[in-house]
Amino acid sequence: MLTFNIRGENIEVTQAIRDYVQKRISKLEKYFEQSVDSTAHVNLKVYQNKDSKVEVTIPLPYLTLRAEETSPDLYASIDLVTDKLERQIRKYKTKINRKSREKGFKNLEFTPEDAEPADTDNDSSKLEVVRTKRVSLKPMDNEEAILQMDMLGHDFFIYEDAETDGVNIVYRRNDGRYGLIEAGEE
Repeated sequence: MLTFNIRGENIEVTQAIRDYVQKRISKLEKYFEQSVDSTAHVNLKVYQNKDSKVEVTIPLPYLTLRAEETSPDLYASIDLVTDKLERQIRKYKTKINRKSREKGFKNLEFTPEDAEPADTDNDSSKLEVVRTKRVSLKPMDNEEAILQMDMLGHDFFIYEDAETDGVNIVYRRNDGRYGLIEAGEE
């Protein structure tokens, strides 16, 4: 069963909003064959131009679902983000189920947060780390790493290669195809 962690930025999360978010996102549970014990992290944000952004992250034992949508209406943004998550699930369900069965749901949890964009000052002499993340690298193959990267909406993904036990990085190239960086001895 999904539990919810709903936050608001520049908006008070009323009971009506909370109920609507829970009702819409709970409908995604029908796609899972087994009972899901996870927390849906929902961030609602209203900008000065009155646009509403909804970000949803649902860490599952075998993948992390993530989507965000922005529109002039908060309830429309909730609907749009739910539809986007549903499309992701349908698109990747076959691959996810196959990979999960192959791995037996063993050691496939990966739950990174999105990186926050760094403030860009014109002072290039000021190099500082503004955010640090610690991730557990999970053994997988290139295809599964690309799947995870696409599901998270990231441009790169770090993982442990299941065959070589080496650290690899897959990334999206400017031409839309994928690249692979294998770390190792020269």
